[in-house]
Amino acid sequence: MALGTGKKSAQQYFVSCVSVDQLWATDEEASGGDRQQSGKRKRKEYVARRMAVVVWHVLEKKLANSGWMPIPQGIPNCPPGLEYLTAVDQLLVHQQVELLEAFTGFETANKYEIKNTFGQKVYWAVEDTGCCNRMCCGTARAFDIKVLDNFQNEVLHFRRDLRCQSCCFPCCLQKLEVSSPPGTVIGTVEQKWTLLRPEFNIKDQHGDTVLIIRGPCCQCSLCGDVKFLVLSKDGTEVGKVTKQWTGFVQEHFTDADNFGINFPMDLDVRVKATMLGALFLIDYMYFESNDKKKINRRGLL
Repeated sequence: MALGTGKKSAQQYFVSCVSVDQLWATDEEASGGDRQQSGKRKRKEYVARRMAVVVWHVLEKKLANSGWMPIPQGIPNCPPGLEYLTAVDQLLVHQQVELLEAFTGFETANKYEIKNTFGQKVYWAVEDTGCCNRMCCGTARAFDIKVLDNFQNEVLHFRRDLRCQSCCFPCCLQKLEVSSPPGTVIGTVEQKWTLLRPEFNIKDQHGDTVLIIRGPCCQCSLCGDVKFLVLSKDGTEVGKVTKQWTGFVQEHFTDADNFGINFPMDLDVRVKATMLGALFLIDYMYFESNDKKKINRRGLL
């Protein structure tokens, strides 16, 4: 039975199962080969329907306990899987703490949970990189991040090539490409050349700048949040990307970070998705610290 079947349909199945069971019992008592064959067919139908009801209830309970955000329906001109973004103006991104990485300093592929303000899961993001790339290139590494929905479908793809991020190399600054569905570019995040405050241009699929992200001069998280403002082209603040303080232990011994991102509710979903990509780029550039891993390695010696 499809997941979209309602409780009314399930009740109808129960009623149907009972009636089929009664018919089967009547035919079982009756004599004659035809009735016996008819009873067997009805019994098979009864078993199939009963199994459908059981499966439906198991799946219904699983979805209810999974804590996933329901999918908004009837959204026109929206890439598949991005319907969730039409119903939110804030997302929370929680990087998973990897015990192997915390105790040994060995860099593992990052994993993230993306939730709405009600704590419901919206997406699951996974870094797709090689071990040598992570260990040799560190936070400057090229990466692919796959963003998956509740059904494990890849709905977003973030790609970052190996580039510079220093103001000494203005011709080869950071850039992240956002695709949805994978292979179809819907936006890019491009670092601007600046001396003090980090800035990024949020561009649409046509290469036009639609938003600007401007960070603070100091990106250190000293017992407080670090905020990157999201500005319109005329300089009006329309949102922000916030690196949240997670406590001394997690901040000092791991690179697992928590982020929040705010944007207008009516913003195009493609731009929202590109802003989400900017959040990951900011995390890798400023908060994936190699110093924490060095501390962990020294502690094991």
